[in-house]
Amino acid sequence: RRSVDPVDTVPVTADALRASYREALEHTNALTDRISADQFSARYEDRPEWVIGPFERDDRLTFRPEGQWDDPTGVGWTSDSVFNPTVIEAGDALHLFYRASPRKESTASRIGHAVHRDGVWHDDPANPVVYPTTANEALGCEDPKVYEADGRYVLFYNAIWRTEAGDVACDIMSAVSDDLTTWRKLGLAVPYSVSQGWAKGAVVPRDEHGRAVRIGGEYLMFLSEGCGGRPMVGRSDDLLTWRFEEQPYLDLSPLPGSLYEVACAAVEGDRMVLDFFYADAAGDFAAGQALYALDAPFTQLALHRGGSLAWGGLQKLGGRWSFAQGWDAAPGERELFFYREVIR
Repeated sequence: RRSVDPVDTVPVTADALRASYREALEHTNALTDRISADQFSARYEDRPEWVIGPFERDDRLTFRPEGQWDDPTGVGWTSDSVFNPTVIEAGDALHLFYRASPRKESTASRIGHAVHRDGVWHDDPANPVVYPTTANEALGCEDPKVYEADGRYVLFYNAIWRTEAGDVACDIMSAVSDDLTTWRKLGLAVPYSVSQGWAKGAVVPRDEHGRAVRIGGEYLMFLSEGCGGRPMVGRSDDLLTWRFEEQPYLDLSPLPGSLYEVACAAVEGDRMVLDFFYADAAGDFAAGQALYALDAPFTQLALHRGGSLAWGGLQKLGGRWSFAQGWDAAPGERELFFYREVIR
């Protein structure tokens, strides 16, 4: 089918969107319903100097969208949860891109945009800025990651869909913008020959300002979850066109644990810290960080338990590494809290 009728170019149908929305309204998961940012990032034991964190909440930046968006798909879609955002500064404004879902961690998601300027949040009247338009987005558009590169912005997001066999699939998609406001979808960023029908990650090393960082003269993308269980790394000259190869880069045996997904890669000076989500020895959700030198980005130098799980990437705000997350909002409350690194 891929060679004849690419699923990422076939228009989504209204019936598929209605079914997706109805399914999302019934969603519940005991594990993700109780997940909290603090359980991963509030406390660290014997923290090495290179580790980023722990973090504490800064309520001055809490974001609360007002009202429901006009539904461009016409299926009556609404949200009751916002989470898994990315943050990037541009000029005198802080831009927030976030996942909005009918239920916490459900499918049928859309991506919203808000701007913080002069101490006030303004939700973008054009929201949702990314929503399902193609068949491989029928179960939603999720988990935005935004990077600045060469004077423009690139957004990666997950497109969720169901195969003809009934399996849930996850594609990594991309979009481009010159102003963080108007986005043009580019389609599939990771080909099916690499993803094998499921890929997550799109983690590009970025600096404290949200700018993608060239390593060895090119941009890197760390893929983790999916790809048939293979650790894959992408390489690109422009952040738009990618080539991928199998490349091990993370060994969790010292913790011990097994990887779910890499969340982000923060670059400062000559080093890079990968922040990741994993299952610990007891099988519980956990976060960790791994240290690398920029001149050897796949050679793990150190490993430590505790992280941010900042899916959209860490950003320095007021000189402190920061991130946002909506996991700790009360049931049915649409809130995103900001967390800043505790000063040592």
